[in-house]
Amino acid sequence: MFFEKKKIKASKLFPNLKIKKDFFITDIKPLYTAKKNELSFFDSVKYKADASTTKSEICITTSKLQEFLPKNIYKVIVKNVLFELAKTISKVYPNAHIDYPDRSLKTPKNSKFKNVKFGNNVLIGKNVKIGSNSIIGSNTIIEHEVEIGNNCVIGHGNFIKNSIIGNNVVIQDNTKIGQKGFGFIPLKDKNLKFPHIGRVLINNNVEIASGCTIDRGSVDDTVIGKNTYLDNQVHIAHNVKIGDNCMIAGQVGFAGSSTIGNNVSIGGQAGISGHLKIGNNIKIGGGSGVVKDIEDNEIVMGYPAEKLRYFLKKNKSNE
Repeated sequence: MFFEKKKIKASKLFPNLKIKKDFFITDIKPLYTAKKNELSFFDSVKYKADASTTKSEICITTSKLQEFLPKNIYKVIVKNVLFELAKTISKVYPNAHIDYPDRSLKTPKNSKFKNVKFGNNVLIGKNVKIGSNSIIGSNTIIEHEVEIGNNCVIGHGNFIKNSIIGNNVVIQDNTKIGQKGFGFIPLKDKNLKFPHIGRVLINNNVEIASGCTIDRGSVDDTVIGKNTYLDNQVHIAHNVKIGDNCMIAGQVGFAGSSTIGNNVSIGGQAGISGHLKIGNNIKIGGGSGVVKDIEDNEIVMGYPAEKLRYFLKKNKSNE
């Protein structure tokens, strides 16, 4: 477990809610993964399909959105869903709003990690798992509970926390993975930090170049699909999901909660706005700014990004 979690009854978290038979809330999850005894949240009509089929037992939502939820679910009606969710997460996960340094870090013992080679000044946290034939470069820190698969190469000066990494993964130098994302709720008097209780999941055969930053999920996980390659200085924000066989060039930035399909190629310095759905087999030109969803098999370019034929036609007319 990456974060300390408290067991709290639903009636204590939401005293104004009429609950027939009280129960402990076991976790906080998105609508599409939430199960019985788990709390979810519903803050946008964009997710009404997930809302209608959720298995969650209790959900934070608004009076306007509650009609999309199943009838048998407990509904916590509020004006600001994310504000209420942040307060609730802080009660269940009291230490998730700040990345406290891992006090369990120690120099690894070779007897504990079979067939793993360590460079100088490596520090490993409690309950870390590293697969056989992996190499960990000098000055790398791997915090508690992290899992790294077989045949992985982790370069020099990397920092990894709150992450599960598959087999045959290469992470070059000076990359940071699993830190808290940039999540705030703007209020009049003070911006409220949004706790991050998700993970980073990196699938098999991924290669991540130098100087990348990959934030852990807020409530969901941040995911990188198999056989995907990230160039230098790529930033991936919380909850982003990148599919299989993708090629991401240098200095591309992904805002939070966007989903990228399979076989997507993105040119250098492109920016992807938050909460977007980018389809499969997409090509995005370098320096583009993507501000809306893209359907499968498209080629886009420009700011704001548009279909390539429109971009070329517009630029030709300006010559």
